[in-house]
Amino acid sequence: MNEAPPTHGAATGPTLGHRRAEWPVPGVAHIDRAAGPLVRPYTMTGGRTRPSERGLDMISIVVAARDRVDWAALEPEHAAIIRLSRRPISVAELSAQLDIPMTVVKVLLGDLIAQGDVHARAPMPVADLPELNILQAVLDGIRRL
Repeated sequence: MNEAPPTHGAATGPTLGHRRAEWPVPGVAHIDRAAGPLVRPYTMTGGRTRPSERGLDMISIVVAARDRVDWAALEPEHAAIIRLSRRPISVAELSAQLDIPMTVVKVLLGDLIAQGDVHARAPMPVADLPELNILQAVLDGIRRL
């Protein structure tokens, strides 16, 4: 049975750079009432600044590895990445949609890859792509059908 990820604790909408909380939260920096407490990027990664997965770059393609995930065990940012990667998506797109710096997204993706929750692959090298004349011949053949 697939469970929907919980939404409590995460920001509403695509932005996760700030989390919602009761106002005011003692000892926590705030931008304003609407934004809530500021969550610094290094707190999302537990202070880590380098991804454990060395092969990730901004155009690497990420896709969720399975439908069922233990949503309760995930941080909101991890859950958001899995939700967005149900369909193939690049690391750069994840960073933009989540409004989280790319380095932080790479660190979080490294966690998810290690847990087996997502898979990542490098985009196809240009040398491996079919040549334009072959694609044109295929298109011409389809049109003749």
